[in-house]
Amino acid sequence: MSNTQYAFLNRTSIPSRQDLQAAVDALGFDLKLDTELDFVKDSGFSPCTLEGSPDVGFELDSGETEEFLDGDDELLSLIGNRDFCISMSWRGSMKDCAAAMIVSCALVKSCDAVISYECEPPEPPSKMLEATNEIVIAARNA
Repeated sequence: MSNTQYAFLNRTSIPSRQDLQAAVDALGFDLKLDTELDFVKDSGFSPCTLEGSPDVGFELDSGETEEFLDGDDELLSLIGNRDFCISMSWRGSMKDCAAAMIVSCALVKSCDAVISYECEPPEPPSKMLEATNEIVIAARNA
């Protein structure tokens, strides 16, 4: 079973790989993003290194918000005018989950993204960061 996290942001604020890596670093996480990461052009598996562990990452897709929400008026009202969506999917690996969660927190920090797990209402950023720290600990123990 796969899990999907959505990041909604303004197209004009899509971060470069370098800016997003700086946001990850500022949050204190040891996650190294793919050196070629480009949210506009990339799709498919995006590899990362988590705390020195390779073979970590998530499936990446992106595009216009409407393509991902398919008329979900409730979620559309919660994300405001954010017109771009980054989708990150993973299977059961806690390390892959941690990578997607860390990237999500960095997107909130760097470009005011709104994050939704499986199109559920967004969590407050502080609660998402707390959950991410717990997931990173679980990933270390996996």
